[in-house]
Amino acid sequence: MNILGIETTAAPGSVAVARDETILAELRLPDFPRAAGSLAPTLGELLQTAGWNPKDVNLVSVTVGPGQFTSVRIGVVTAKTFAYAVGAEIIGLNTFDVVACQTPKIAEYLAVIGDAQRGQVVGRAYVWTNDHGWAFFEDPGIVHLQEWLDGLGEKGSVAVTGPGLHRFAQSVVPGVTVAPRELWDPTAATVARLAYQRYLAGERNDVWTLKPIYYRPSYAEEKRMSAPSGQ
Repeated sequence: MNILGIETTAAPGSVAVARDETILAELRLPDFPRAAGSLAPTLGELLQTAGWNPKDVNLVSVTVGPGQFTSVRIGVVTAKTFAYAVGAEIIGLNTFDVVACQTPKIAEYLAVIGDAQRGQVVGRAYVWTNDHGWAFFEDPGIVHLQEWLDGLGEKGSVAVTGPGLHRFAQSVVPGVTVAPRELWDPTAATVARLAYQRYLAGERNDVWTLKPIYYRPSYAEEKRMSAPSGQ
């Protein structure tokens, strides 16, 4: 199976192609322009590197969030448009599931975090299983980091990873293992590999109904909702 992986939730993002679980090529998106201006040309370069035509892609995989609003939306829209155009199937992946997938066992529980602004994080927790690696444990949404980690610590040893560490790494107290920095951000290669595993397990998404995951409205939406009626 030929798989295209798209990751735009963590700057700058990346794209990858794989045959089954074997990664054939991966390209990092440039820092400038951001995903809106660089994703399409980088995808073209990637396919050329792999020697593929667009219709050679059987499965499109994409992270659907959490992440930066605009970048998440661009990635999802691009993946849906590509899949529809070439007749490929599509799978959307939670960004934190991808980060967990690329993290080895470094504790009994793994907290994956993103920056939710206002001094908060959005988190998702996993527990290690010998048969399947990191398995979903809880999705508390937007939390205060230390309170959440304290609660997980009552259950067993805890490690933390994820894009939110770029801002909150210094807030992690002793006793909680911090994953190596190179594992904090999701990669398109992991997106492609995890999508293949999910596909074999029977998972599919609908190209018309796949949507990004947002844990709070954008600043513009919050401002509009808080505006007095009639203004």
